Amino acid sequence: MRALPVGHHALLVEVDSGPEAQALHADLLRRRAEGALSVREIVPAARTILLDGLRDPSRLAAELTTAHVPPAPPHAGEAVEIPVRYDGPDLAEVAAHWGVTAREAARIHAETEFGVAFCGFAPGFGYLTGLPPRYDVPRRATPRTAVPAGSVALAGSYTGVYPRSSPGGWQLIGSTDAVLWDHARVPAALLSPGTRVRFVPVERS
Repeated sequence: MRALPVGHHALLVEVDSGPEAQALHADLLRRRAEGALSVREIVPAARTILLDGLRDPSRLAAELTTAHVPPAPPHAGEAVEIPVRYDGPDLAEVAAHWGVTAREAARIHAETEFGVAFCGFAPGFGYLTGLPPRYDVPRRATPRTAVPAGSVALAGSYTGVYPRSSPGGWQLIGSTDAVLWDHARVPAALLSPGTRVRFVPVERS
């Protein structure tokens, strides 16, 4: 674990893996909730955590680099259910990569409980983990210039849902009408780090 200063009141903490980042994020949230950590923002990413609004970043950096971080506890709270039509143009290719039929690939995905590891790329886009490593898939060799909003997609170990139309190189396995980002809603984002997520298959309309 490395803790790097960012300006006068922030730290960027680097770890070696996604699970380590999720464990550290959970531990930092716990410490803040207990009053043991005074920080304005805790922002997770794939293998880093940004802490902003610290009174004494150097002291916390010294603590973190020698601290033992317990594994992240199971995600708490009600799971967000996202209805999905498994009709994506890359579903057959993903199924072939997994060595199963398209129907079986959809079943595997729908029976998995996901957790939002971190958010980014676009407002409302969550990087969801939960599939075992054997189901990792590569990005497309040639990205699409426009991926439709609501596309359910896979890349590497992550599942994500495109909140709006944008270029993208993820493998598209389905689609949803769920609104991932709505500025009139509080909170605007349907998903946030730590949220439990399940995909619920629906028939094509």
